[in-house]
Amino acid sequence: MTLLEQIITVIVMGVAVMLTRFLPFAFFQGRKTPRYIQYLGTVLPAAVFGLLVIYCLKNVNITGGSHGIPEFIGIVVTVGVHIWKRQMLWSIAAGTVSYMFLVQTIFA
Repeated sequence: MTLLEQIITVIVMGVAVMLTRFLPFAFFQGRKTPRYIQYLGTVLPAAVFGLLVIYCLKNVNITGGSHGIPEFIGIVVTVGVHIWKRQMLWSIAAGTVSYMFLVQTIFA
């Protein structure tokens, strides 16, 4: 991609993100949020997190290579930090850092 195409792509993606963030507030302004929207707000974060876990583990081969050990340790670290801190950002960061450290040093 040329520099101009890259700039246009970033701008379009920024506008898309802004629209998806601000449009619901504009749409429900002055009205009570419907119950199904509130329900989606409570269940979708966990569903998306579960989907990411499945996506990350779909190609793990437990019969070869590192036998899925770095992935398992990364999950344990993520869960442990989340139980300890109750902060999703810390949990994801700690799990990612531990996994990347393991696959680039110990299981390289």
